[in-house]
Amino acid sequence: MMKKIAHAHRPRVEGEREDEILDGTVKLLLELGYDKLTMDAVAKEARASKATLYRRWETKASLVVEALVRAKTAPRLHDHDTGSLRGDLLSAFCGHEGLNSNATGVMGAVITAVSTDPEFAEEFRTKFVAPKVALNQAIYERAQARGEISADIDIDIIGPALAAILMHRAFILGFAPDDQTIERVVDHVILPAVRHPSCGMQDSNKPQSNHKLTNKARKTT
Repeated sequence: MMKKIAHAHRPRVEGEREDEILDGTVKLLLELGYDKLTMDAVAKEARASKATLYRRWETKASLVVEALVRAKTAPRLHDHDTGSLRGDLLSAFCGHEGLNSNATGVMGAVITAVSTDPEFAEEFRTKFVAPKVALNQAIYERAQARGEISADIDIDIIGPALAAILMHRAFILGFAPDDQTIERVVDHVILPAVRHPSCGMQDSNKPQSNHKLTNKARKTT
């Protein structure tokens, strides 16, 4: 009991010192990967004691996930209402804080842990992934509210498609994402998909299909 009381009154790690530790954690994560990252290595990088780290973060998983969420060098998406689905997606995913080579590097560093470390996977999905899913959902819901895409669009399926394609290209094909590629995926995959007639929307920039008219004409000849 006395140990718990003493621990509760220890000074917290906060402010610039906390930022230094979180940034150092991301740096080591990119260099070593999650599996090889240790609290000793973080303490050395941040010039802090292990006791200082454990005073603030009880486990390596909690430290790494908070670093991914808060560190200045960690990838993050920002939601800007540009007035169109295309503009919102490009605004969120492009740029130095969007889905770039640094972001895929971070994902590559933790992908094994997501499969093998249940504690890390739970924190990672809850604190790092879920907010980004919510942001992406909001982008498509705004497009629905504007009447830009059908209310019948399955956002659970189309929402992750942009990130999924970029991750596939990065991890399987070896192509790091860049703004030009993101724009190509949006223009050639995402927008045609959400405007497909099967989703209840017709692309206003394209003429109406004459397929049904052609079939009707055939029957009368």
